[in-house]
Amino acid sequence: MAGKLYVVATPIGNLGDLSPRAQQTLAQADFIAAEDTRVGARLLNAFGIKKPQVSYFEHNRKAKGEQIARRIEAGENCALITDAGTPAISDPGCDLVEICAQRGVEVVAVPGPCAAIAALSVGGLPCGRWCFEGFLSVNKKSRRQHLEEIREEKRTMVFYEAPHKLLRTLEDFYEILGDRPIVLARELTKIHEEARRTTLAQALEHYRQNPPRGEFVLVLAGAPDSEERAPKENPMELTAQLMDQGLSLSEAAKQAARRLNLPKNSVYQQALSQFSEKE
Repeated sequence: MAGKLYVVATPIGNLGDLSPRAQQTLAQADFIAAEDTRVGARLLNAFGIKKPQVSYFEHNRKAKGEQIARRIEAGENCALITDAGTPAISDPGCDLVEICAQRGVEVVAVPGPCAAIAALSVGGLPCGRWCFEGFLSVNKKSRRQHLEEIREEKRTMVFYEAPHKLLRTLEDFYEILGDRPIVLARELTKIHEEARRTTLAQALEHYRQNPPRGEFVLVLAGAPDSEERAPKENPMELTAQLMDQGLSLSEAAKQAARRLNLPKNSVYQQALSQFSEKE
């Protein structure tokens, strides 16, 4: 008889968040598939659990996924864990779940901590409807294309981001999506936990002066209704006024977009077609 794959959520910081059921599942599994076996060992040692681990991460997931699935089909039970939080959420574990599902192997959820849900729950932005956007691409063109695709998304959006990429991400948010409310949650459930409720413009100002630390969950407000964002001034009229004051077309469009809370790129493209001869 085939075994089962247990998708086990582990703490995102506070070890007290590992549920009794998760502890029992880890203790009873035949082996554990871990994103990083060193992180897995620290977790298991903290609860006195001794189980063999196999490494399963981004760069070996195809070969290891097949091996793990065959072991489960042969009758072993496997517990899948990630470094923190729920496996398969913006995580290579998604592939292992898919492989097992395709083979008819039973997959069992052992729910628990999830950084996206934790950030939403304390953010104070609408969370009746929301969407998860995960990590943005490190490639500038792909990242900006992603943001252009969601520019009109009205639901609250959730992103994951590393500290060394945060400023670049906030700059792209501001330029493409315009100023809007954002919650920057970091170090969730840890000693230095923080949920900064602010706007994109204010967040940029803060983190330009204070280097970001810790892993971030970004909860970003959706696009406002068209009536809410209708500018009191015409962006092309304001751009023309700023150009008359001596600013270049690009700088005038940038300032006009910022004043009217409009995406910089769209204002610039419109200005480029209308005023290019003045540049």
